Amino acid sequence: MRINKRIFRKNMFKYFAIIMMGMLLGGIMFMSLNTNQVLAQKEINSNQSIYESNFFADIASKVDSAVVRINAKIKVDSKKLKETYPFMEDPYFKKFFEQQTPFNNKGFPKFRQGFGTGFIISEDGYILTNEHVVHDANEVTVKLSDKKEPIEAEVIGTDFSLDLAVLKIDIDKELPTVKLGNSDNIKPGDWAIAIGNPYGLNHTVTAGVISALGRPLRIRQGEKPRVYKNMIQTDAAINPGNSGGPLLNIKGEVIGINTAINAQAQGIGFAIPINEAKRVLSDLKKHGKVIRPWLGVYMQPITKEIAEYFSLESTEGALIADIVPNSPADKAGLKAGDVIVEINDKEVRKPEDVVKLVEKAKVGDKIVLRILRDEYKRFISITLDERPKKY
Repeated sequence: MRINKRIFRKNMFKYFAIIMMGMLLGGIMFMSLNTNQVLAQKEINSNQSIYESNFFADIASKVDSAVVRINAKIKVDSKKLKETYPFMEDPYFKKFFEQQTPFNNKGFPKFRQGFGTGFIISEDGYILTNEHVVHDANEVTVKLSDKKEPIEAEVIGTDFSLDLAVLKIDIDKELPTVKLGNSDNIKPGDWAIAIGNPYGLNHTVTAGVISALGRPLRIRQGEKPRVYKNMIQTDAAINPGNSGGPLLNIKGEVIGINTAINAQAQGIGFAIPINEAKRVLSDLKKHGKVIRPWLGVYMQPITKEIAEYFSLESTEGALIADIVPNSPADKAGLKAGDVIVEINDKEVRKPEDVVKLVEKAKVGDKIVLRILRDEYKRFISITLDERPKKY
């Protein structure tokens, strides 16, 4: 009898343990299912918030009033036009184009119209845009979003090399502005929003991503090409008329100035990093131009063949190919064939190093160059001048 009781107790304990184990496993499974449901619901809610809230529209509405349309009236050189288009005096040719281009009484157009975009950077009316938007303009006007009539603008400063221009409008009220961001903080894959006036269509918004950074670009415009060294590439649509408009991040801050497109491809636009503009804004406002130090040399990299010809130990350094007459380099005694290996104790490995080191200096600064001449090392002190406009 006692044995049966023991067996009964053991069996009861087993059944109880099985029941408890089952309840525990069931609770865990229930909690797991419930947790998954909560996570799934959170994911659904998160996805809904992405699609339900359009932050592109929010950003556009936030900065739209600070983005302006720029119209430039440019006088046409009749002599150059006659050389290029000898048919301009032909009455049939004139009749065909008279509705598109204003003609004077000699059969040549008096002026042409250019347009672009800009954005207000200060409450007192300073506007930033591209230099090519107002290049050679005789008259510049700005159209604000809340004004029916355009306002005459003054070109305060321009820089061809950087393709930047600062305009100023006088108006009896504080103007809305955009915040200038930090283009050094952006990276490929970041959102980018472009606002401008493509083909004269007011305040158009396009969105995309930053595709690449540090892109070089060369564009032929007239007799002198524009060479851009450090462009932002984006797939946000940039069309003619967008030039000078802001490229924004998702905070609504300006990270670039829309500048150019690749006409042979789709989805490839370029913008000037805003930090490049910020570095020269003071000069453009104060002097009407960018004050740059100047050495006055033409350089080339050193190849193995050049190193052998000049009996150089390595290909490091910057070979001076020519000297600009009356330049700081000429006055200091530098000669073609000299090799720059150091500037102010900083090593020079290629011509670009010389350019960067000189750009960091100021007009009037003295720099010390260590050069190689006829296989001997020499030190030459040079006082930097302001770079002439034609260079």
